[in-house]
Amino acid sequence: QVQVVESGGGLMQTGGSLRLSCAVSGDIFRVNTMAWFRQAPGKRRELVALIDYNHTTNYSDSAKGRFSIWRVDAERSMYLQLNRLKPEGTAVYSCNVCVILLLPHNDVEVWGQGTLVAVSS
Repeated sequence: QVQVVESGGGLMQTGGSLRLSCAVSGDIFRVNTMAWFRQAPGKRRELVALIDYNHTTNYSDSAKGRFSIWRVDAERSMYLQLNRLKPEGTAVYSCNVCVILLLPHNDVEVWGQGTLVAVSS
């Protein structure tokens, strides 16, 4: 059983900042790629940023230069710093992780419930 819990969402004004957190727990051998997705009202879910096991990062065009992703392996946690927020950034932000289970060593992908970020103009 793997649990993924996000936190840190909230209501911000345009230009503000937020830090989202993602905590992973359970019978895990290793946490591989971790990613943040978001889904705005009436739109499809889209990738915001990801970080792999080697801490290599990748950002969507909308996130480049404003958002930062990092992870703390000892804590099995991941963070997303959102800076210079825009109203179009209003969405539910969800954490997605790929892990190898403790026993058996199966690869599984797990989603969190999501945390709402609302940006007012």
